[in-house]
Amino acid sequence: MAQSRQRPPAELTPPGIAILSLLWRQPMHPYEMRHLIRVQEIDRVMKVTHGTLYSTVDRLAASGLIQQVETSREGRRPERTVYEITHLGRDLLLDALRNGLMRTTPDYPGLATALTFANLLDPDEVAELLERRTIAVEAQLSAMNAEMDASLKQSRFQRMNLGRVHLIETEYLIALQRAELDWLRAVVADIREGRLAWDPAGTDHVHEVRDPEDFSGEREAGDA
Repeated sequence: MAQSRQRPPAELTPPGIAILSLLWRQPMHPYEMRHLIRVQEIDRVMKVTHGTLYSTVDRLAASGLIQQVETSREGRRPERTVYEITHLGRDLLLDALRNGLMRTTPDYPGLATALTFANLLDPDEVAELLERRTIAVEAQLSAMNAEMDASLKQSRFQRMNLGRVHLIETEYLIALQRAELDWLRAVVADIREGRLAWDPAGTDHVHEVRDPEDFSGEREAGDA
């Protein structure tokens, strides 16, 4: 089957990387992709809804990164189109994996946004809210550790002699959770013991607004 000549997307999305990685191993239809994403717990590191999966498959096909192999129907079930990865898809997948492992990209977590303006709240309230978050993170960390232990005991891991690399993303997520938990506990202690304090009614983060004309001299000096 001829390779598509459409321009590929500028950057692969996480679902796109997951789909190409599944097709790297064997051709399959979207329903099977969705099943494997659940079974292999790929949705633990990315959000892949039913709609996202099928729209991503369509975009990858339109970009020439995957292509149809066959369409079949079993009984009264809807038609299922089997896809395979193209040479272009393989090249872009490897590039995306290398970039993801090597490069850092800006991340804007909700906690960082809330912390930026936390001085609008009373310190005691912030400490209480962070303590609640601490409890939630502890529960998540406990669950992830349990899932890791359960995965290692699964028959498929023992039978296929799968190594650490097959759970390395969970190991990474656990490390992030541990780091956040340690930080949360330390910050809450600093607030409770008075080492971190502020006045919500104060002007700690209020800066004087300068007139635009004040910057003219700075621009002229920079242009000199």
